[in-house]
Amino acid sequence: MTRRRPLIAIDGPAGSGKSTLARRLAEAFVLPYLNTGLMYRALALAALREGVDPEDGGALADLARRLTFDLDPTVSPSSLRIDGRPPEEGLTSPDVESNVSRVARHPEVRTVLREEQRRLAEPGAVVEGRDIGTVVCPDADVKLFLEAEEEARVHRRAGERAEHDRRVAAELAARDAMDARTNPLEPAEDAVAIDTTDMDADQVFAAALAIVRVRLRERGW
Repeated sequence: MTRRRPLIAIDGPAGSGKSTLARRLAEAFVLPYLNTGLMYRALALAALREGVDPEDGGALADLARRLTFDLDPTVSPSSLRIDGRPPEEGLTSPDVESNVSRVARHPEVRTVLREEQRRLAEPGAVVEGRDIGTVVCPDADVKLFLEAEEEARVHRRAGERAEHDRRVAAELAARDAMDARTNPLEPAEDAVAIDTTDMDADQVFAAALAIVRVRLRERGW
């Protein structure tokens, strides 16, 4: 299909500033905002509630197919709904945090959720994740790759969740290790990298906005 709106892909590790940037870009360009990580978290939470073994990829994939995802047009920017409802607080619980990478590591799970991500993103959106520019939306009009040193990422995650840096550092290290084994984080060849280590949210947004404007102009938007 021919897109009527731009598609902007933002990849990077947890704590690099993806979510804040993606939401601000969606607001700036009046685009839907899709946080693909919430889809994996929704599956992890559903698995915990229904007693599905996080090591059983087939059962998890079946469960993923039963979840429904859409973009809520009644909020600005339009953003993810799960089974017709906004994301709930339980998606950021410690239990979900410790299980989301275990759930996401199964190829059959990623296949199911990536198809849903493509369906939601294809009309045009700002999409954030780990493999958007490389796998989910390789034809995105703009691809950004955020990176940051571990200490900065830990501080950001701790601030988001009002938790002690030491605990967050351990969680982040464990998640990075599992993600590296099952879904290695690599920038797309045509992605523009932004190191956010020493930047605040406004600086990251300003840098990204300049890049996006140039790239969209080059693509005829």
